[in-house]
Amino acid sequence: MTTYKGIVLAGGTGTRLYPLTLSMSKQLLPIYDKPMIFYPISVLMLAGIREILIVTTTESLSDFKNLLGTGEDFGVEFTYVVQQKPEGIAQALILAEPFLAGDHCCLILGDNIFYGQNFIERLNQATKVEQGCTVFAYHVTDPERFGVVEMDENQNVLSIEEKPVHPKSNYALTGLYFFDNSSIAIAKSLTPSKRGELEITDVIRHYLSTQNLKVSSLGRGFAWLDTGTYDSLLDAGQFVETVEKRQGLKIACLEEIAYRMGWLSKEQIVARAKLFKQNAYGKYLLDTVGYPIFSCNR
Repeated sequence: MTTYKGIVLAGGTGTRLYPLTLSMSKQLLPIYDKPMIFYPISVLMLAGIREILIVTTTESLSDFKNLLGTGEDFGVEFTYVVQQKPEGIAQALILAEPFLAGDHCCLILGDNIFYGQNFIERLNQATKVEQGCTVFAYHVTDPERFGVVEMDENQNVLSIEEKPVHPKSNYALTGLYFFDNSSIAIAKSLTPSKRGELEITDVIRHYLSTQNLKVSSLGRGFAWLDTGTYDSLLDAGQFVETVEKRQGLKIACLEEIAYRMGWLSKEQIVARAKLFKQNAYGKYLLDTVGYPIFSCNR
């Protein structure tokens, strides 16, 4: 049986969000009612992944450990590694080598939010792949900001380019990648780009050249949000607020996901909820397990 482990890339300097990120990691900024990093972690958990590596900076390491701990509160296990210098997304694969120990991996960027119907089914399909790479594409109006995938009418990949001046399509590669265990060797073989980075698109191109690349296109009923600018940060928070208030269901509530997956018991959820007894988050956790709301004040 193929085993996938998770990697969340939460390093970088967040310069596009200065002065917000002068004193804290971008991935710790709030997206409505949760820290940003909860959203990518939730994707890994929904894929059934319980061993997760957090790649971060020396300055932010203690903050992430204070927030996430060992993972016990969320039914998972967190490991941490420091990225001394941001040298490209593909560098995270190399840093993760001891953690992966030969297993496959799902790498997700720490500032990406995914929301849509049948997403869990798509994730489950990706974790069943024993050889190759699975990426997710999304139609955008500004493809020049992203890695761009060109496909034919049958969704066969023709080319992949990183932030092209003249994009060949409007389909951007999202920050979610499933790789088999050959990805580390591929990343190690790369030459840094003109930007001085090990480009994740070069890793994906290698899988394309060996016909081991699968692309899953996320359609109109899906939302993929990149929170790298002031506007997109605000948009993401407003999106989450709108959906949660309308549905009465939370997006990326890690404790709820762990409970639904059978990783945390009702008693563990109740104990966790009492930490948030002064706000709606704690009430939501109690509602999730059908516990009397007044117990928050005990």
